[in-house]
Amino acid sequence: MRPVTLFTIQWGDLPLEEMCRQAQEMGYEGLELSASHLDMKRAASDPEYVKEVKDTLKKYGLGCWAISNHLAGQCVVDSIGSIYDSRLDGFAPAEYAGKPEEIQKWAIEEMKVTAHAAKAMGVDVVTFFMGSPIWKYWYSFPQTSEQMIEEGYQKVKELWSPIMDEFDKCGVKLALEVHPTEIAFDYWSTKKLLDVFEHRPTLGINFDPSHLIWQGLDPAVFILDFAARIYHVHVKDAKLNLNGRNGILGSHITFGDQRRGWNFVSPGHGDVDFDNIIRALNQIGYDGPLSVEWEDSGMQRNFGGKEACEFTKKINFMPSDVAFDDAIKA
Repeated sequence: MRPVTLFTIQWGDLPLEEMCRQAQEMGYEGLELSASHLDMKRAASDPEYVKEVKDTLKKYGLGCWAISNHLAGQCVVDSIGSIYDSRLDGFAPAEYAGKPEEIQKWAIEEMKVTAHAAKAMGVDVVTFFMGSPIWKYWYSFPQTSEQMIEEGYQKVKELWSPIMDEFDKCGVKLALEVHPTEIAFDYWSTKKLLDVFEHRPTLGINFDPSHLIWQGLDPAVFILDFAARIYHVHVKDAKLNLNGRNGILGSHITFGDQRRGWNFVSPGHGDVDFDNIIRALNQIGYDGPLSVEWEDSGMQRNFGGKEACEFTKKINFMPSDVAFDDAIKA
């Protein structure tokens, strides 16, 4: 049975022990530890620290099958000179605020260190973001040339290939969360990214249906077509609210506001067809974690986290080992 885990980034305000205690109370079987709960540099270099983390998980009956470093990953590309986004200052150490070159240097080293942290923790998947030098071109005005797009993909390959080399040395894979603001944000941009990296086994997908449905994509089709690259799965939901006034692009309105065309909601409260997703995961033989990434600005966090765990366990059925009509054969 696939373990049901909780992605800890939305609980980043809690210390690890309290995070583990609450996760156990909510019914989870493990954690997808974010950088807010796992010091990557210490984990990569200090066996005693790793033992302390593992002992804390064990104390609460929790496992760990993946770790995350989404925020540092975003900084690898999005800190490039002219595309520097000052919002990245909140992702990097405070002393680098306003210094794109320093942020990028830190981010590249942090991601390399993360490979060693994962190895030390005994996990073989790191979920992450990688950023995009061309996200601002998603709407082609002023007009965007094919050359500009190609140059963007090649820049990502240039920056991330040395990082992936480090992951290969550690026997750890990277699972990119296909997501707006990433170089791969929908079906065809994902296909192109994998092609650009020549289908390097290091690079796979952290499947998250909540980012796909509001774009009009079928998450189950995404699973089936990219079957060999589904390295990790997030259980996350979104609800469409297109009432004739609300726009699909969100209108610069804060998440949770009912004037948005869609919102992230607790699993089971939105429009994601999780039954079909589980059937697709069963078909491709995925047996890794189902990791709840809980985001719902309209619901109390621990109520939602507990309910999401119960919901995920309920839908977490495995494929049948017999055909339903075997018993009635002559």
